Amino acid sequence: MKQTEIISLSVAELQEKLNQSKKTYADLKTTHSISPIQNPLQIRTLRRLIARLNTELSKRELQ
Repeated sequence: MKQTEIISLSVAELQEKLNQSKKTYADLKTTHSISPIQNPLQIRTLRRLIARLNTELSKRELQ
């Protein structure tokens, strides 16, 4: 998900996407600790997406 797509989302959509991403991230981490996943870069990509979503939510709270 690109930054322009994140900016165009509403606050409710951002929170929903954040919760969904956090759940997926936790699942990937658990799966990867048990047995290696095909593409471990997915973990880094999801972590960065979560950071972008958190940043956008914080930015909107300040405005």
